[in-house]
Amino acid sequence: MRPEWSGWLPTLGNMSQAIAPLRLPYYRAVWLGALLSNIGSFFQTVAAAWLMKELTNSSATWVGLMLASNLLPLLFLALISGVVADTVDRTKVMLVAQSLMGSSAAAMAILTAMDLITPGLLLGLGLVMGVGVAFNLPAWQALVPDLVPRGMVASAVALNSAGFNVARAIGPALGGVIIATAGPQLGFGLNAISYLVVIAVIAVVGSRLRLTAREHTSMTNAIAQSIRYARFTPAFRRLLTLVALFAISSAAVQATLPNRTSELGGSETTYGILLGFMGAGALVGALVRPRLVAKLGARSVPTTIVMFGVAGVAVGLAPSTPLAALGMLVAGASWVLTLTTVNAGSQLMAPEWIRGRAMSLYTLAFSGIYPIGAIMSGALADTIGAGAAMVSLSGAAIVLGLLAPRFRIPSLDEINTPEYTEDRPVSPHVDTAGGPVMIVNTWQIDRADLEEFVELMSEIRKVRLLTGAYRWRLYRNSEDPHRITEVFVCVSWDEHLAQHRRIDDASAALIRRARSFDQEDGPRSRHLVAVDVDHPDWEPLIAAHDEYHRTDGSIPLNGA
Repeated sequence: MRPEWSGWLPTLGNMSQAIAPLRLPYYRAVWLGALLSNIGSFFQTVAAAWLMKELTNSSATWVGLMLASNLLPLLFLALISGVVADTVDRTKVMLVAQSLMGSSAAAMAILTAMDLITPGLLLGLGLVMGVGVAFNLPAWQALVPDLVPRGMVASAVALNSAGFNVARAIGPALGGVIIATAGPQLGFGLNAISYLVVIAVIAVVGSRLRLTAREHTSMTNAIAQSIRYARFTPAFRRLLTLVALFAISSAAVQATLPNRTSELGGSETTYGILLGFMGAGALVGALVRPRLVAKLGARSVPTTIVMFGVAGVAVGLAPSTPLAALGMLVAGASWVLTLTTVNAGSQLMAPEWIRGRAMSLYTLAFSGIYPIGAIMSGALADTIGAGAAMVSLSGAAIVLGLLAPRFRIPSLDEINTPEYTEDRPVSPHVDTAGGPVMIVNTWQIDRADLEEFVELMSEIRKVRLLTGAYRWRLYRNSEDPHRITEVFVCVSWDEHLAQHRRIDDASAALIRRARSFDQEDGPRSRHLVAVDVDHPDWEPLIAAHDEYHRTDGSIPLNGA
């Protein structure tokens, strides 16, 4: 437990679970800074969408591209940004990302004020801002468990959504008024100023927050680890699939809303008000989330996806702006209820050492796929009309919600976050370098235990591959079928050492159980480090070999 949490936790029993994280000073400071920045971002969203509509003679495709531009770079950068979030101080990553986004907003303001803006320039600057978003989102999401204790992660994620949607309730309506009275350049300029506040907050919090030391590895290996994590964590993989499908089917509500507003006879102010209703609904959803999720359990995500689809259909069919506003209210509530639950679930599933990359995969699955849905919605709206496009894709969301139970997404209470015993010792390893490294563990197994042992080793395989190995096999001795050898390979010696630190308590228990099957007082273990046959440096290798004989053991003697 972090020391800065200890003074607040005893008082939480008397507080609403939904707002408890705001009692923690670091989280509160970042949350308030993000709230102000999100208000500025909605000034930006309304200004950019309406300006693009005017610059392109109401092209829904161009508007969809503009709304997608802030998220489109995630398709190409999410995996890289996840590695950065795991290997670099997350607050420093956020500082650079926020600076890039602020610079893009400032450029939009200046070019628009000078009447030099074009559809291409506006879209290009939106993509530059999207690069900042791509690096900011995984770092920010992975930082949340560093700011609050585990029991508050779901509430903190909900508060993040609540803050975002308070901004959605306030920002679009104010943005519509600002654009109507002073032009889009002021909306861009105010957004640029809001980033300065966030930069100041992150700089202060980052200088005081004690974060876990980061591991260093190659970009290729780090990305491969994230893919293996998703591959060998079935619940997380199913969650990503559901989130990606929801991103595509839910995008139409916001992507076609400017044109749907025009169909209803509204102006840029009306558009801002409709977005504001969605934000107000999302705020309500964030506040009722603990009670609703506790009541529905694993049914909460399927239920809220269906609710969102029904609300989208209602907006697409609404004959008037007030009825459309009611639909946006329900859409906002079900939107935040869905995304809060799956976002918190993805954070709770991931161990700390790979959380940034896990969140980059989540971000890729939703925010990276969302622009595809937005572009599809815009193209469909140009063909059949904005309302019809909204009805069609929202109907797909209803179908997705009805099928969602088949994805078997666990409720938050059912997720077991990996735990680590901080004082668990690790057997010493020699000080060497190089790679790849092959670890060879050999057991002598009793005939009666063979089937049970092989079944257990299928679980050990997942542990090895999740914690850093990129290859694993189990072999039997051709002369003695009860002598079984496990072989797995890591890219380097440093990666193998890091593998020990990544073994959580549950995995350590599996390894201890595996050791107990050996009839010769523990499996024999060997480390084999690859040799460069062109330029071998034998002296260090011989010294390392001698040391291996004294301290070798890829399965530590204490089972860690």
